[in-house]
Amino acid sequence: MLLHLAITDFAIIKRLDLSLREGLNILSGETGAGKSIIINAINLLLGGRSSADLIRTGCGEAVVEGLFLLPDSRGIGDALDEAGIPFEGELLIKRIISREGRNKVFINGALSTLQTLSRLGPRLISISGQYAHQLLLRPENHLYLLDSFAALEGERFELGALFERRRSLEAEAGSLEAEIRRQEEREELSRFQIREIDMAGLVPGEEDLLEEKRRRLQHAEELLEIAGGAYQILYESENSALSSVGACLRQLENGSRIAPELAPLKEALADIEARIEDVSFGLRDFRDSVHVDPNRLNAVVERLALLKSLKRKYGATIEEILKLRETLSSSLFDLEGKKEDLVRVKQKLKEVESELLEKAGFLSQKRQGAAEEFIGAVEKELRQLHMKDTRFRVAFEPLGNRHGQALCMEHMGPDGCDRVEFMISPNPGEELRPLSRVASGGELSRIMLAIRTILSRTASVETIVFDEVDAGISGATAEVVGQKIASLAAWHQIVCITHLPQIASQGSTHFVVKKEVANGRTEAAISELDPDTRVHEIARLLGGRDVTPRALDHAREMLMRKDT
Repeated sequence: MLLHLAITDFAIIKRLDLSLREGLNILSGETGAGKSIIINAINLLLGGRSSADLIRTGCGEAVVEGLFLLPDSRGIGDALDEAGIPFEGELLIKRIISREGRNKVFINGALSTLQTLSRLGPRLISISGQYAHQLLLRPENHLYLLDSFAALEGERFELGALFERRRSLEAEAGSLEAEIRRQEEREELSRFQIREIDMAGLVPGEEDLLEEKRRRLQHAEELLEIAGGAYQILYESENSALSSVGACLRQLENGSRIAPELAPLKEALADIEARIEDVSFGLRDFRDSVHVDPNRLNAVVERLALLKSLKRKYGATIEEILKLRETLSSSLFDLEGKKEDLVRVKQKLKEVESELLEKAGFLSQKRQGAAEEFIGAVEKELRQLHMKDTRFRVAFEPLGNRHGQALCMEHMGPDGCDRVEFMISPNPGEELRPLSRVASGGELSRIMLAIRTILSRTASVETIVFDEVDAGISGATAEVVGQKIASLAAWHQIVCITHLPQIASQGSTHFVVKKEVANGRTEAAISELDPDTRVHEIARLLGGRDVTPRALDHAREMLMRKDT
């Protein structure tokens, strides 16, 4: 319950203090006096959007404060505990709007966020504006009203979460299928590439060895000539170097007997002779190893050409080609893994769809069962609102075939498989037609009030604000509407802004909002009416600006009738 509302420097309000009570609190006043400004201020306490334009001219900031008494609000207490805000049955909300854009929110003295306030707001106050009945003009809202009546919101939210899970799995399956298609398109090429690389039998470092072999084979004749000629010169010819060195060595051996100092030279020449002999035998062995083999040369050249071709396709080196082969092989393995993942996702999707269909079916059954009770309750309320001959129905249009799961699944939505629309026949003998097409503004207001009355008995919100919901009604109907609003006060604290005396006279507390000029500035002020001033205000609502004795008598009669 909203105990106190304080507004400072907000629009045309300099300072306003409003202490509300239990029951039906009436706010009246001339058009433009500032009643809607008060509702805008309450909206700020619920997390509504703010603007610097709302700040009173010449002021730096606007402040709105609301004190709530919520002794049994466990849900609000839990939400505040999560936010680390103390709560012991009273809730003080303070909203500061600054021209410099530094807006602040305080909850029970603790600095808080607009997000936290937005979560709390719907649990504190419900505001029905003068255009609230337009909710009925949109058939998509009818399902929510029925679910609210039947207390099925929780099941609808669970179904919505399951629907989102299904949509997520569908997206995952679609992504896997697309990836599999792309990989399958590449699979044949990958397998061909792997076969081509495998058939080549590549060996790391092979290319360098082949290049060496190619050079030797290409120059085999030249190498034979070089090795053979050198062998002849050093060893095999009559005047070979080895023969000449041998002759010199024999001369030095004879000379060393005569001159011992020649002995070291003889030893050095003997070493040269041994080295020439080793070189000669090496040349002979090399000559014998060299073969002129055109066929082998062709094979080496072809092998190098194959490697060059593979390098042109798959990598700069043999090592890179082999690495690519491993990557291609892994991609084929990954494809199999993705196919297994797709099977698992589709199986999970099938399970979720089965659960979704089952829950949607149960929810639909509960809705249809609740619809009959809802129809009876609405028609009963409408009879009390001077719409006694009105027939009201809830038409179900299944979004798909209930007996064909695939078709029903195709048309499944986050709220289930049902589309609900309210049908009405306001006059005897007329067929039922969509409410949004046949109801007048006054009828819509009364139907909305009837539904609000029904839902209020189970609603958890403490305070309901009616902001000029009496559009399109007058006379005896207005009196009945006033009585209906007053009856809601048994369940909730009601704040009602009205221009109709039939409704204003039903209040247990009455406030009047006036616009005054002080020191050249326009200000809105509010005051609680005592019995005498209340009679005068009801008379003003009855007769306009000129309050006649007859209007005063009529006002007293209306207030007395309310009390009886």
